[in-house]
Amino acid sequence: MIKFVKRPEPSKAWTIATPILAVILTMILGGILFALMGKDPFAAIRTIFWDPLFNDQFAAYSRPQLLVKAAPLILIAIGLSLGFKAGIWNIGAEGQYIMGALAGAAVGLAFYPTDAWWIFPLMVIAGGIGGFLWAMIPAILKTRFNTNEILVSLMLVYIAEQLLASAALSWLRNPEGNGFPGSRNLSQIPAMSNPELIAGTGTHWGVVAAFAAVVAAYVLINKHMLGFQIRLTGESPRAARFAGVKDKLLVLFCLGVAGALSGLAGLFEVTGPAGQISIDFGAGYGFTAIIVAFLGRLHPVGILLAGLLLALTFIGGELAQFMLGLPSASIQVFQGMLLMTLLGMDIFVNYRLMIVKKEAV
Repeated sequence: MIKFVKRPEPSKAWTIATPILAVILTMILGGILFALMGKDPFAAIRTIFWDPLFNDQFAAYSRPQLLVKAAPLILIAIGLSLGFKAGIWNIGAEGQYIMGALAGAAVGLAFYPTDAWWIFPLMVIAGGIGGFLWAMIPAILKTRFNTNEILVSLMLVYIAEQLLASAALSWLRNPEGNGFPGSRNLSQIPAMSNPELIAGTGTHWGVVAAFAAVVAAYVLINKHMLGFQIRLTGESPRAARFAGVKDKLLVLFCLGVAGALSGLAGLFEVTGPAGQISIDFGAGYGFTAIIVAFLGRLHPVGILLAGLLLALTFIGGELAQFMLGLPSASIQVFQGMLLMTLLGMDIFVNYRLMIVKKEAV
């Protein structure tokens, strides 16, 4: 009979192989899904993964968009990965992303129509602080009252969404917008915009921040004592306590960093690609970043690659909706499949599949 046998230690080979196999399996399952919807599965997979990069008809637009879409995913996922490594489960990055955008936009619009170089840096600081303070709510409740950070951070997402709607409809609404919801277009105000730094590449300050976060996280995890404490706490909380790790401070640090990076992602998005505070500003980046973090194995370089891959599914998914008439929900299901297949294949990291005789069992 077939039996799963626990490995003495996690398999390094399977740790590397499972994300790749998960992507392949997701393509197969996604193809079956698209076929059941009456679409050509090969055309759908090609449109999502190949055409945005290599089809001359679309590549000129799609390639720069790859960095634009990947930057917030990478920024948020880097912050989440620190907590996940330590066993601290922040599921509310979407709310922290929204609050960072609100805080940064509010600070910038408070100085309108002043045009000064220091306004944008001030907005960046406000965006980081906005996300940080929102993440401190579940952090303080956990360290003070031992609440569940999963539930608290998730519920705060819905509060942030209501604050976003309130801002778009009232206190940040454009007074010259003829009554339509939404703030002024920040991307058209020089002092408050996050423009493309290198023409034709999609590179803006958010992309720079994402790459800087990858480098900083790599150094922290692999070269710093705090990174060792994060890894030790995640692998053996009891051993970490014996080693003198202050678990409450670690909760505050991990949630605070995740909140600040999510807030920065929101600020760079609202001042650049999105352009304004609107009711539908929350694009689900905070939830998709969870997939990015796990697909990247909570490793900074892996997260960088996973962020680019998920960004590709966003761009390819939009292209498939336009070219093949696929509903947007099917693309979201496709992205969800990626996480589920990865989690399912993770069993082979810690277990091996063996055929044993009944007598031995």
